[in-house]
Amino acid sequence: MTGMDVRSCIWFDGRIEEAAQFYVSLVPGSELGAVSRYPDDSAFPGPDPGAALTVDFTLAGVPYQLLNGGPEFPLTEAFSIVLIVDGQDEVDRLWEALTADGGQESVCGWCKDRFGLSWQVVPRRFMELMEGPHAGAVSGALMQMRKIDIAELEAVAAGG
Repeated sequence: MTGMDVRSCIWFDGRIEEAAQFYVSLVPGSELGAVSRYPDDSAFPGPDPGAALTVDFTLAGVPYQLLNGGPEFPLTEAFSIVLIVDGQDEVDRLWEALTADGGQESVCGWCKDRFGLSWQVVPRRFMELMEGPHAGAVSGALMQMRKIDIAELEAVAAGG
């Protein structure tokens, strides 16, 4: 043990408590952690005193921290959270939840949630197909998709 914790810190412009609660509701084995707040005599420019400054949480045991830092550094696709899941039902459930209420679909299993954070929803079966002899055809089919369709990728891998 090194006495060190490691986590990704994601810069948000508000709504971090709402976002963290949404994220832990999506992923089994997840939980909210500590919330720090802007103090009354804060030297930081920002929201009103008492507003959340950081929220810690875990997704399936992986630690993250949301920072309510303001509009200076907007979220981009340069950072995404990858969810590797079992089966099409789980792909569909997560995709629907993440793209609801103002979220946006992108390509190749990528989407943004209503807060602007990018996600990749990847079925394990896709990863297996990418290790097979038809990986080129599978990756070509993936490039035409938004939400990943496992049955379609399996058909491509089978030569169909």
